[in-house]
Amino acid sequence: MSNIRVTYSGLISLVLGIVSVLLGLIFMLIVTRTLNPLEYGTWGLISGIVLYASIIEPMISYWAIRETARNVDSGKTAVSSSLLISLGGIAIYLVSAYLVSGKTDANQDVILMGTILIPLIFLNRVLTSISFGWKPQSASFGQLCFALIEIPVVLLLVYFLQLGTVGVIFTVAIAYSASIIFYLIYSREKLRNNIKKEFLKKWFKLSWIALYPAIGLTALFLDVTIFSIITGSVIGIAFWTASLVITNIITNSGLISRAVYPKLLQGNGHEFLSDNLRHLFYFSILFTFLSITFAKPALFALNPTYVVAVPIVIILSIQIFLYTISGNLQTFITGIEKVDENINSTFKDYLKSKLFHIPTITIIQSILYLASLTIVLFVMNSTTDSQLDLVIYWAIVSLSIQVPISIITFILIKKHFTVKFDLKSIFKYLFGGLISLIITNFLLELFLVYNVELIEFLPNVIIYLFIGISIYFGITYLIDNKTRKLFESIFRAVLNKNY
Repeated sequence: MSNIRVTYSGLISLVLGIVSVLLGLIFMLIVTRTLNPLEYGTWGLISGIVLYASIIEPMISYWAIRETARNVDSGKTAVSSSLLISLGGIAIYLVSAYLVSGKTDANQDVILMGTILIPLIFLNRVLTSISFGWKPQSASFGQLCFALIEIPVVLLLVYFLQLGTVGVIFTVAIAYSASIIFYLIYSREKLRNNIKKEFLKKWFKLSWIALYPAIGLTALFLDVTIFSIITGSVIGIAFWTASLVITNIITNSGLISRAVYPKLLQGNGHEFLSDNLRHLFYFSILFTFLSITFAKPALFALNPTYVVAVPIVIILSIQIFLYTISGNLQTFITGIEKVDENINSTFKDYLKSKLFHIPTITIIQSILYLASLTIVLFVMNSTTDSQLDLVIYWAIVSLSIQVPISIITFILIKKHFTVKFDLKSIFKYLFGGLISLIITNFLLELFLVYNVELIEFLPNVIIYLFIGISIYFGITYLIDNKTRKLFESIFRAVLNKNY
C-alpha cells in the first residue's frame, strides 16, 4: 500500500476525469437538446432528491476508504451492508419526493420513478470507495465506464424513443449498473474476504461520525428544493442545472489531488503536499478561466434557451473554484487524523478529532447559505417575475457564503501542515489564465458563428477551446520554472513509464 504515487495517480485521474467530463457533456447536450425546460427541470429536481436520499450512504463508504487504505479487509462486509442501508435511502427518497413534487409543476409519477437509482448509487459508491482506498486512479476508470455507457443508451431512450425524463432515469440506472460491474471485477481482490460482524458493529456505532459530514454536504443541495418551493417552478432550476453542467468541470481539477487522502491515511509523511497544492491551483485556475471564457458557447450548445444564463456561469465559476480548493484542503486535514486507528477511542475522543471539527465547517456553511438563500428568495420573489434574476441572486448568495469558508480553511491548513503556498507561481497561473481569457474571448466574439446545428457549431468551439488551453499552457511554461518541470515529468512518464 505504500506505493501510492500522488502525482502519477493524480495525473491519470485528471486525464480520465477530463475524458469522462467531455463524454458527460455529450450526454448533457443530448438531454438538454431533447428535453424541454420543464422536463429538464424535473430531472434537476430528481437529482436533488437523490442527494437527500443518499445522506445515510457514507455510513459504509466513509470507513471503506479509510480501512482499505490501511489494508484492512472489510470489502465484502462493506458491499453487503451498503445494499441493506439502501432500503433506508429508498424510504427517504419516497418521502422527499412526495413532499416536494406536490408543490411544483413537475410530474409526480416521473419523480417517484427515480427511486430505482438509490440502491445502484449506494452500491456504486461503496465499490468506488474500496477502489479509491486501494488504487486511487481506479475510481476514475469506473467513472469513465459510466460515461461511455451513458451516451449510446441516452441516444436510444431519449433521442430516438423520446422517453423524456423517464429515459434519462433509465439511462443513468444502466450506466451505474455498468460501472458497478467494472468495480466488482477490478476490485475482486479486495472482496475475497468474509463478512464480519465486528466491522458492522464498528460502523453502526460510529455512524454518527460518518453521517456528520454528509449532513452538511447534503444540506448544501437543499437549495434546489428551497427554490422550487418558494417560486413554485422548476424553470429556474433548469437554468441553474445548465450552469452547473459547465462549471462542474472545475471540480475535476481536484482529481489531481485524488491520491493525497489515501496517501495521508497510510501515515508516510506529507512532504509531497506542497507540490500537489501547486498542481491543484494550476489546473483549477485553468478550468475556471475556461468555464468563464466558454460560458456563452457552452450554454448555447446545451440549448440556445440557456444563453441568458452567462452571468450565472461566471459567478458560479468563482464559487466552485473556491469550493474545489477548500474542499480538497479539508480532506487533507481529515487524512492525518488517527483517532479511528485506536480501538479504545471514546466518543469524547472523536468529538475532539478532525473527523468532527472539519465537517462542522461545512454544516455552518450550509446553515448560513440556506438561511441567506431563503431570505433573499422570499424578498426578491415578490419584486420580480424573472426566474433568471432569481437564479442570479441564488448564485451571488452561494459565492458570498463560500468566500469566508475558504479563508477559514486556508488558516486551518497552515495550522495542521507545514506547507508553503507558492503565491508567486499562483499569480503566474492567474496571469496566464487572464491572457488566455482575453485573447480567446476576443477571437470568439470576432469569428464564432452561433449555428443551431451542433454538427457545425461544436467543431468550431473545439478549435477555440484548443487555442485557449494552448495559450495558458504556453504562457505558464514560459514564465514558470515549476510548470516546465511538471511538463518534463509528464513527458518522462509517457516515454519511460517510470514516474
